[in-house]
Amino acid sequence: MRVISGFAKGRELRSPSGNTTRPITDRVKSALFNILAAQGMIAERRYLDLFGGTGAVGIEALSRGAAEAVFCERDPTVVQVLRHNLELTGVAARGRVVVGDAFAYLARPNLAPFDVIYIAPPQYQALWLKALRAVDARPELLTADGLVIVQIFPKEWMEPVLAQLIVCDHRRYGSTALYFFERSGRRHAEEQTQAA
Repeated sequence: MRVISGFAKGRELRSPSGNTTRPITDRVKSALFNILAAQGMIAERRYLDLFGGTGAVGIEALSRGAAEAVFCERDPTVVQVLRHNLELTGVAARGRVVVGDAFAYLARPNLAPFDVIYIAPPQYQALWLKALRAVDARPELLTADGLVIVQIFPKEWMEPVLAQLIVCDHRRYGSTALYFFERSGRRHAEEQTQAA
């Protein structure tokens, strides 16, 4: 697993032993960031890598010019790997590690909004759905043009009932599925802005 592009391109990321994390493959990460780049969702944007793991997604964003990435991770062993990867890639100054439960973090008051919230929890525990609902319940966590992205095994998918977020895209890459959510009305607001 490596950084694909940007100033840290080619740096190999360390992974923790065992199966406590859900690493993203280079192929999926490359496809993901091509989509984000096409939408102008990388440079100077603020990321939340909710189940931080190795930090691969947030670090890739920082390498490509994101303003800040917050990584939430509760496993102390994984946190050590994450901090090592931030230092190794030279992005530690713009990466903030929050040690603790992802849902406790989402419940904190006065969090600044994020442009991209990436949700990739351990498989088959329905944590992705719980996290997605927690973000949906607090629309102030997402900027007006922001995206929430869920990475799951395709068989985990079930259509969520949400109040604020809607599916705007989904992609499948072998055993990995990516679902993109935006705030309802986002595209309408963008069309009105362009027409003005």
